[in-house]
Amino acid sequence: MNTLVKHIMAIASKEAKHIKRDIFTLSVALVLPMVFVVFFGFVINLDYHHIPLTVRDNDQSHTSRELLTQASAAGYFDIISAHAPAEADSQLQQNHMRGLLIIPPGFHTAFTNGEIARAQLLIDGTDNTMAALATTYMQGIVQATQQSLLSSHEPPSAAIRTRYLFNPELNSRWFIVPALSTVIIGFLAIILTALTVAREWENGSMELLLSTPLRPLEIVVGKLLPYFLLTFFDVLLVFALALLVFHIPFRGSFILYLTACLFYIMGALALGLLISVMTRQQQSAIQFGFAIGLLPSFMFSGFIFPIENMPAFFQYVTMLFPQRWFLQISRALFLSGAGISGLIIPFIALFLFMTGMITLAVRNFKTDVEP
Repeated sequence: MNTLVKHIMAIASKEAKHIKRDIFTLSVALVLPMVFVVFFGFVINLDYHHIPLTVRDNDQSHTSRELLTQASAAGYFDIISAHAPAEADSQLQQNHMRGLLIIPPGFHTAFTNGEIARAQLLIDGTDNTMAALATTYMQGIVQATQQSLLSSHEPPSAAIRTRYLFNPELNSRWFIVPALSTVIIGFLAIILTALTVAREWENGSMELLLSTPLRPLEIVVGKLLPYFLLTFFDVLLVFALALLVFHIPFRGSFILYLTACLFYIMGALALGLLISVMTRQQQSAIQFGFAIGLLPSFMFSGFIFPIENMPAFFQYVTMLFPQRWFLQISRALFLSGAGISGLIIPFIALFLFMTGMITLAVRNFKTDVEP
């Protein structure tokens, strides 16, 4: 056992010295995560604000004015008054407006008589995401208007009040930033080992290492250890940025989060090592690294496309990718404070992935040692 530890630490120490001399690798490992998190955290925003909304108020009542006041105060819409019906119709036909709200005569009368006060909202459907969100925003504005106008009267006997748990303001950054660690850390871990070890294959230093009596397990663990520490530092950096820069709450167990990061990082590093063993060329390694590290992070993790909306076959396919499980753990620990009982399946999946990747990397090294 002591010999095994000595061999691993000797390889790890040699690899750590190589990393210190490799300015490019250090720059990628230390600077890239911070740049990506800050850049994508601010740029990717699924919320829409200041949507131009043309209004044709044919009622000109206290109720219609209160509705428009609520719409303007919410910050989602910029109210543009249409002074003539022909003006609004012309802009609508020429697709010069994003939305048109038509308030008919009798809107106030219907509201005060307890009837359904109807208004028509026309939305530009060329951007279906904006159209869906604008409709949702308007529904919330209507509810706010009702509460404002009924505040001085006896409230209705039955009413539905909506409260959003874990993300009260529906801030999309709270949804995006915890998921960025899935994309950035996973991709970085794969690329670090895939490129650096592939470089050793190209310059011949790896063959010298494989010709020694060292066992494949010692080589694999020794190679992975320095990159694990480097990537784990990136995890702490991303975590600090999420809390301090984007002010995202963390409600879960920090120990559980670090454990999930350990499984995820070791599995991704072993996958990168496996890619380098199979390709032995930096150009091929980076191509496979991008294909395996980036595409699943966006396509099969739930980062952009909800897994529940995928066909059943592809829902099963996503189970093969660790990005899905780590993203689920990250969001649950950040926002809802879930415990281990609710995350046991993702943790098992990450552990199995880590074990499988290390096993494959060891076996492929063994094939090279004993042809």
